[in-house]
Amino acid sequence: MKRMVALGVLVVAAGVAGAQDTLYITDILQLGLHRAQDTSDSPFQNLVSGTEVTVLERVPNYARVRTADGQEGWVKSTFLVSEKPARLRVAEVEARSAELQQVLEEVIAERDAASTDAAEIVSLAELELAMAEASHDTLARLQQENSAYEVRMEFYRGALPWPWVAGAFVVVLATGFVAGWWWLDAAIRRRHGGFRVY
Repeated sequence: MKRMVALGVLVVAAGVAGAQDTLYITDILQLGLHRAQDTSDSPFQNLVSGTEVTVLERVPNYARVRTADGQEGWVKSTFLVSEKPARLRVAEVEARSAELQQVLEEVIAERDAASTDAAEIVSLAELELAMAEASHDTLARLQQENSAYEVRMEFYRGALPWPWVAGAFVVVLATGFVAGWWWLDAAIRRRHGGFRVY
């Protein structure tokens, strides 16, 4: 009795579902696609788990389906499920995971490259800052030295440099002494007929 009720519910559910539903071959087997409605003949094609089929017609326990490549035939409807089998879902999740892993690796590579670039920029900025500070210090020192030289020049503007004056005096004195001695010698020799008389 329970079996008949279950069969009736299945037939009603099949009728409500209507034609043209997309279902999948369940995980657990390879399902034969038959030409005969009751699948009593040999299958002309085996549908593996996860194969997508379109339901064209339903009768108790059987369904006429069309595969993605256009083949039509009969299969046992108890092996048709509305959800994708776990194998297909796992394959999709693995494919998506591989895509995300590749994206993650690209993002990590870009982040590492950006970190390297940022470190180089920071290093260059620190070097330029240090050079600017050193240039500023050097400029300040040179300005101080220049100011000191300007003060010294202003101090000595009207003064004579005594070492140079003393040197010039000695040179002039020596030159005058030599010139005077030469003139005196020449005058004595003229007066005494070319003889030196001292």
